[in-house]
Amino acid sequence: MYLKIKNYCNELVKQLDTISKERKLVLERISNYISHKQLNGTEINLVYICTHNSRRSHYGQVWAKVAANYYTIKNVQTFSGGTEATAFNINAINALRRVGFDITAINIEKNSTYHVAFDAQEKPIVCFSKVYNDPQNPQTNFAAIMTCSDAEENCPFIPGVELRVGTTYDDPKAFDNTELEDIKYDERCQQIALETLYVFSKV
Repeated sequence: MYLKIKNYCNELVKQLDTISKERKLVLERISNYISHKQLNGTEINLVYICTHNSRRSHYGQVWAKVAANYYTIKNVQTFSGGTEATAFNINAINALRRVGFDITAINIEKNSTYHVAFDAQEKPIVCFSKVYNDPQNPQTNFAAIMTCSDAEENCPFIPGVELRVGTTYDDPKAFDNTELEDIKYDERCQQIALETLYVFSKV
């Protein structure tokens, strides 16, 4: 793992006790799902879902893969999707770059595909905006983690899901084009990183 990201994770794990007991109970539902899959020796598929698949769900996809690597938990595949497709937002990308991710656009389109690298020995995470049931995502045997309230309300039923958990986060989009833009994107990135590390710490 890149040293800057490893150090970022090392600092965050010192703050796991700052998560409320109520929030931990929600997050531990994901931990228990991962543990069950691990005990059965089956692949662990986690799909992070928000409305536009542009910010919070990509943070979830990226940080879950990093947290699995950090805690050396094997057979974890992470994905993201939305109730509609837009694009991986540049402000979310820049927040991840500030943490230490090496992010490269492999095509230049309205909805570009990015390779998000966090470890020289691991394949980069492939990120682009898509609907949650896109063919690139698992269609059965997965956990759906709802990262925004709109997606939670607008996806009353997700076919093929084994576990559905609502871990909603405030949208940093509210601060686009303001002087707080970078601060708020960094805060949301850190919050999702912290809680995802907590999930994997309990596996």
